[in-house]
Amino acid sequence: MHQTDRLLTADEAAERLGTGVRFVRRLISERRIRYVKLGKYVRIPESVLTAFVEERTVEPVRVRRSRYGRAA
Repeated sequence: MHQTDRLLTADEAAERLGTGVRFVRRLISERRIRYVKLGKYVRIPESVLTAFVEERTVEPVRVRRSRYGRAA
């Protein structure tokens, strides 16, 4: 966690990810994402969400084109 990290609620994290809050709560309950427990409250650091997205980003496959085109 970075010093200037903003702590997000599950609702804010879901909005950032473009998902429902149930998805974020499931990530937390399955411990698939780091979180901070403040008494009864759970907060997710912004850097954790950024890392979560970066780790799951799939790069496109580059298709090699033949110089000769397609056969009929």
